Amino acid sequence: MQKARIKLASNNINQLNEIIESINEIAKKTKVKLHGPIPIPNKKLKITTRKAPCGRGKASWDRFEMRVHKRLVDLEVNERALRLIMKVPIPESVNISIELLE
Repeated sequence: MQKARIKLASNNINQLNEIIESINEIAKKTKVKLHGPIPIPNKKLKITTRKAPCGRGKASWDRFEMRVHKRLVDLEVNERALRLIMKVPIPESVNISIELLE
């Protein structure tokens, strides 16, 4: 049986969890083995900028941070389950990649 490795990444954890729940439901309907979701360590993107646009005055700084949450799901898929997973609506803020393994 073929395996599919699904990698999900997003800065919005709620949308990420919704997609994982829909994948879980598809796995239960099609009676396919599911391994995961396995949380991968978050990536923190930090930017520090100066508040004053002209460069004069007090040296005060703004610190911005964006966290990228990642999950990994392994499925032993058949063709029907894979087609249902491909039809799941995915928001723009979620990055998904599906890799077929032997």
